Amino acid sequence: MDSYALQQIMKGASNHYRIDVLHELKTQPDLSVEELAERVNAGYKSLSVHLRRLKNAGLITKKNYGRRVEHRLTDRGECVADFLRTLS
Repeated sequence: MDSYALQQIMKGASNHYRIDVLHELKTQPDLSVEELAERVNAGYKSLSVHLRRLKNAGLITKKNYGRRVEHRLTDRGECVADFLRTLS
């Protein structure tokens, strides 16, 4: 993996809300935007932007169930969440 790709991954996790989301999804996968917003104390619209950035960085996936969208860590997201946990 080149340094640009690594930069994109790190940018994807470089916000306290996004770090909190990674930790939440590590312990409880398949959470909706509403559930995540409540757990990390963020607004729905704001968190939607952060979730999009995490998805673009390849750290989470989204799965639609009708109107409900559930989020889950990718393998890369699991690795980043584990790495961040070692720093805290």
